[in-house]
Amino acid sequence: MTEAAGDARTRTPQPRGGLSRSVRDSLVVAKRNLIRMLRIPEVVIFGLIQPIMFVVLFTYVFGGSINIPGAPVGDAQAYREFLMAGIFAQTVTFATAGAGAGIADDMHKGLIDRFRSLPMSRGAVLTGRTLADLVQTALTLVVLAVVALLIGWRTHESLAEVLSGFALLLLLGYAFSWIGALIGLTVRTPEAATSGGLIWLFPLTFISNAFVPVNGMPAFLQHVAEWNPFSATVAAARELFGNTIGGAPTSVTGAWPMEHPVLASVIWSVLIIAVFRTLAVRKYRSATA
Repeated sequence: MTEAAGDARTRTPQPRGGLSRSVRDSLVVAKRNLIRMLRIPEVVIFGLIQPIMFVVLFTYVFGGSINIPGAPVGDAQAYREFLMAGIFAQTVTFATAGAGAGIADDMHKGLIDRFRSLPMSRGAVLTGRTLADLVQTALTLVVLAVVALLIGWRTHESLAEVLSGFALLLLLGYAFSWIGALIGLTVRTPEAATSGGLIWLFPLTFISNAFVPVNGMPAFLQHVAEWNPFSATVAAARELFGNTIGGAPTSVTGAWPMEHPVLASVIWSVLIIAVFRTLAVRKYRSATA
């Protein structure tokens, strides 16, 4: 009986430890998800259509109607430069719904249980998935930036600062993908993960400084918008792109995140990753298909 128990322990896969092995396992899972994306290109194509539609609609439908503080009334170019950081940020955060749906689909098909039976790092499956989503999001941002340049968006800072702005946007997207991972592990179907991943994103992105100046909002919404982590990243991207309007106040309420948007953006994103990665990995360990 003792020998049988020993054989059973020998046959049971044990998770591998160590940072290097965890990184290796995560990259293997990321490669698997990237190959899967390449085999289903319509997922990437449809993911590009929505942000491009937002760019065109907001630019040409609302561009001449929304006044930006510090800019001439009806200045469409000023609104384009104001808008694009918000569109970029919305694009990276809306990828959260896709991340959650993908994990929920893997749960539904039993792939998560198969991964859990392998001798691999417990967090590697989720980390690999979020890294693959980050690559897809980066490609989407590249295409979106080209479209923005075609309609007249311009940056006014150095290349290093512009790239730093995109890096902050991707960091926010990566942070939010962990929220999507937790949702995908919690719900029962991919459809529920998609719905659950979008419901909370709409108020988060629209009660912000992304599409309109917050000075036109009611006082209590101004406070919410300026302490919104989404708003911090949008303001940081505008600052690094050189898309701030000269003479306009950085904050209506004097909120610290709007006065120090780059630092606030990093703090918010790192905090979100720390909290939701911990919760998602803990959920993964106990999840069943």
